[in-house]
Amino acid sequence: MQLSEQELLRRQKREELMALGIDPYPAEGFSTNTTIRDILMHWKHNKFDFKDVSVAGRLMSFRIMGSASFAEIQDETARIQIYIRRDDICPEEDKTLYNTVFKKLLDIGDIIGINGYCFETQTGEISIHVRSFKLLSKSLKPLPIVKRDDEGNIYDGFTDPEQRFRQRYVDLIVNPENREIFVKRAKIISTMRQIFDNKGWLEVETPILQPIHGGAAARPFVTHHNTLDIPLYLRIANELYLKRLIVGGFDGVYEFGKMFRNEGMDRTHNPEYTALEFYVAYKDYTWMMQFTEELLEKVAFAVNEDTKFTFGENVIDFQGPYPKLSIIEAIEKHTGINVDSATEEELRTQCKAWGMEVDDTMGKAKLIDEIFGEKVEDHLIQPTFIIDYPVEMSPLTKKHRSKPGLVERFELFVNGKEIANAYSELNDPLDQRERFEEQLRLAERGDEEAMALDEDFIRALEYGMPPTAGIGIGIDRLTMMLTNNASIQEVLFFPQMRPEKKAPAVSEDAKAVLDLLNASPVIALEELKTQTGFSNKKWDTAIKELTRNGLAKVEKNGEGLTVNLV
Repeated sequence: MQLSEQELLRRQKREELMALGIDPYPAEGFSTNTTIRDILMHWKHNKFDFKDVSVAGRLMSFRIMGSASFAEIQDETARIQIYIRRDDICPEEDKTLYNTVFKKLLDIGDIIGINGYCFETQTGEISIHVRSFKLLSKSLKPLPIVKRDDEGNIYDGFTDPEQRFRQRYVDLIVNPENREIFVKRAKIISTMRQIFDNKGWLEVETPILQPIHGGAAARPFVTHHNTLDIPLYLRIANELYLKRLIVGGFDGVYEFGKMFRNEGMDRTHNPEYTALEFYVAYKDYTWMMQFTEELLEKVAFAVNEDTKFTFGENVIDFQGPYPKLSIIEAIEKHTGINVDSATEEELRTQCKAWGMEVDDTMGKAKLIDEIFGEKVEDHLIQPTFIIDYPVEMSPLTKKHRSKPGLVERFELFVNGKEIANAYSELNDPLDQRERFEEQLRLAERGDEEAMALDEDFIRALEYGMPPTAGIGIGIDRLTMMLTNNASIQEVLFFPQMRPEKKAPAVSEDAKAVLDLLNASPVIALEELKTQTGFSNKKWDTAIKELTRNGLAKVEKNGEGLTVNLV
């Protein structure tokens, strides 16, 4: 492992602290009695409560000024200035704690606990006058330096998405405003949970490892159980297990769970994602539409104190009622094609004429789905229920009570994306078997997303399942909308990433050149030669090594040759 100059220096400071008898990672806890946000919000109104405060957090800046210093400390809630006088924390003759430990051995990023009292500086800034402090954790890696002016504008920020998502822990430290995304995400879930619990519905857990990948049309992740010597699948949905519980006698069940789909990744898809699914006995999809409107109104208000919110360039309103449009009507409205009366071959020919990628493994239902996604979804900005799908598209849905060839299903689209999918659940076991068998025929044609036949689920239906309404809501996409984030990676603490590229090991000579380039990414060739002091042969070898490993390149400009960091 190659360490930077800063990392080496911090490790040296760690050793010096230990030589002074200071444990850089003490085992005992540190008792706090307030938060920084509480101080900033309430000190001016009730100064007496903040005569003796204990807070802990991370050092984010220093201003050393001889026998007194200012610094900033950041806890989970906010950041505040602290003021440290040498003679306050070192009342005896020995001034080591201030002169050596605080001034020389602490770094930005170290976590400390402080005791003191609050006051207001001459410039009106609320601060903490420190009576004592304790090092709680020594930081061995330097934080990115994010500069903010008096208006709060950020310069040289830690903004590269690749680094932010890969090192979310650093992102949350130096961009604390991003924590609010995850606070709101938690609020979405807790609000829903409270609504469901008030209804008397039961929160449950169902298997993630499943012997049959059922409940949705998607490609699963496959693993193997060594003891049982069987293949298992990470669930693509929990639907069939939740409906088994309705058969078992529960009138309402819900689960917030991780789903896993071995498919593409983009700004709205992650291989693992969080979905809410809930099922209510003796209800149908018309009831579920009304309940979904009420649910999303309450969630939006809980998160943003309004049913309206901005997403990208659009102002979305979750206030119901939402318009309803059948999928056949929606496609005909935006393409002029009646997909209900068209044959499978006619749809495939039309898709190819539009330049869409389709193949012979796709049945009519898959083609309709592709057409809808390509030609209709982007037009659905305000919340819209797309209802009454062809029976071929929905193998788990009850046939429509009055429209032959259709099923009682809706999907909710917002800003061109599906965020919910709901049915009047199919509870006829013979009809369900026929639908599964049709899925098997699609699988034989090569459809990797076709559902498998689940004999145990059919057996459960044979015992009798009451009329039931069920829905799945994508928590990640809902969070994206309510926090105005266009990328799913922004609302996941740890999104799936490609393996990190590790820098190749290089010689000490090449590393010396690389350190100079890290400080200044473009340096004139002659200047760089002067700074290293290498002989021509040594220099030539180092540059060739860096260019061969793709770490630097030599370019020609108007003033001569430069060495550029890649």
